[in-house]
Amino acid sequence: MLPLLFAAALAVQEGDERPRLDVDQLRAATRLVGLDFSDAELELMLGTVRRKVGGFRALREGGIDNSVVPALTFSPLLPGIELRVPEPPEPYPPRASVDVAHLADLAPDQLAFEGIEALGTRIARREITCVELTEMYLERLERLDRELKCVVSFTRERALAQARQLDAELAEGKRRGPLHGIPWGAKDLFAVKGTRTTWGAKPYEEQEIDLDATVVRRLDEAGAVLVAKLSLGALAMGDVWFGGTTKNPWDPRQGSSGSSAGSASAVAAGGVAFALGTETLGSIVSPAARCGVSALRPTFGRVSRHGAMALSWSMDKVGPICRSADDVEIVLRAIAGPDGLDPSVHDVPLHPAHAYAVAGLRVGIPRGAFERAEELAHVLEELEGLGVSLVEVDLPDFPTEAMMIVLDAEAATAFDELTRSDRDDLLVRQDGGAWPNSFRSARLIPAVEYLRAQRLRTELMLAMDRALAEVDALVHPNFAAGVLRITNLTGHPTAIVPCGRSDGGTPPTISFTGQLFDEGRLLALVQAYQAATDHERQRPALDFLEAAPGEEGKDR
Repeated sequence: MLPLLFAAALAVQEGDERPRLDVDQLRAATRLVGLDFSDAELELMLGTVRRKVGGFRALREGGIDNSVVPALTFSPLLPGIELRVPEPPEPYPPRASVDVAHLADLAPDQLAFEGIEALGTRIARREITCVELTEMYLERLERLDRELKCVVSFTRERALAQARQLDAELAEGKRRGPLHGIPWGAKDLFAVKGTRTTWGAKPYEEQEIDLDATVVRRLDEAGAVLVAKLSLGALAMGDVWFGGTTKNPWDPRQGSSGSSAGSASAVAAGGVAFALGTETLGSIVSPAARCGVSALRPTFGRVSRHGAMALSWSMDKVGPICRSADDVEIVLRAIAGPDGLDPSVHDVPLHPAHAYAVAGLRVGIPRGAFERAEELAHVLEELEGLGVSLVEVDLPDFPTEAMMIVLDAEAATAFDELTRSDRDDLLVRQDGGAWPNSFRSARLIPAVEYLRAQRLRTELMLAMDRALAEVDALVHPNFAAGVLRITNLTGHPTAIVPCGRSDGGTPPTISFTGQLFDEGRLLALVQAYQAATDHERQRPALDFLEAAPGEEGKDR
């Protein structure tokens, strides 16, 4: 059968009972995908293809909501792949507590950059109320947004109602946990009742979805306060949305990269205590690198995507964007686990990072990964200082760029109606690398080649499992050695953190990739690295930030 997208290429006239298709058109279509059939074979195919192409109309009758998943579910845990999540020894060693003695003396611009545990301790001590902290972040984010264009919608009324309720609970002696009263921002592809969920795209600018995404609901239950829906590049690519280009707080002449553009920008600028992003192919790693924050793309199947815009059912992941790996763990623990609504989520224990010893871990270096990143060589020395053993690793060599037809085909399917309705013309970006062109082009991907790519993906996953058999994690420059493509296809988790001084610009960052569902050890390694350095404590100058009346100079 010819690929579905040939329905656009073949001469199908609206209203015709049968498509107008002849042998010459069929020959041209088959040659387009590199096949050459004889005249006799084409004549034999003609009637079958006419029927199949005519049947596309039946498949297109009625709309299919973006939330409907295909009757196929991807899992990173194939037969033959070992789940390498060691049980930490019990009892766990005590977790080091944060030093909060200085909290009462912090000015608002300093408080905005404090970690989750420090903020939570301040709230628990009644040094600041949930309402006061929420109002502080709302006011700051409003001022930041004038330059950064990182907010799609503020959720002021919802946030203040939450904060008042949380203060009332504290007055009754009830504290929900470390996130009680902590303001945060959601990438605007997560559904939140009573708010717009625009997906960053003009065709959906007024869209409201009458449910809360699972991660939103879980953070509500944990006591986190949602203050804003943050920008994303239209339909989760890049940093350009219908409101403009989201900026990097370290250098507002730059975009913040994407697609979790607003999440990384707002966190880096101290506009929220933390945010959620999503990644299909770099949408957490890339903006985290551009904005110099700490973030995690968890294992595929660790966090439910229910209520989030679907782009690629077999590649989309949800993860925290924060200012430290300590904060990343707190947020991950709140959002992880099955919900009975996303069939891809696995019920695998998430062990605490502090339960693992870092000394003695074997950390792999993908062969050649640091050859063009000599400025990051100090990271390897810093890791050796933690008692880590570094070993060179050969990663599997697969045509991962060609295999990205998996993403192209799934994304085009997710937005099939958008393309056929011509509303894709409303998207801001219309260049060769933008979604409208990608969606149209993807309709020429044969179903056979899509499934061949998925079969190659199976082989890649098994090969990657063998490559990581003798190490506990990898360390690598963010975009080196093909790791980003490989791990987004295999589902492995990657953490990204600052690893050097900014020298006036965004601080350099480094990535660590762990075993499947082994976020506990991965975060133990990253937290130990951050405890031994202070790279994550840097802040952008924010020279553009206009002081509020009566607070001149506080944020400069």
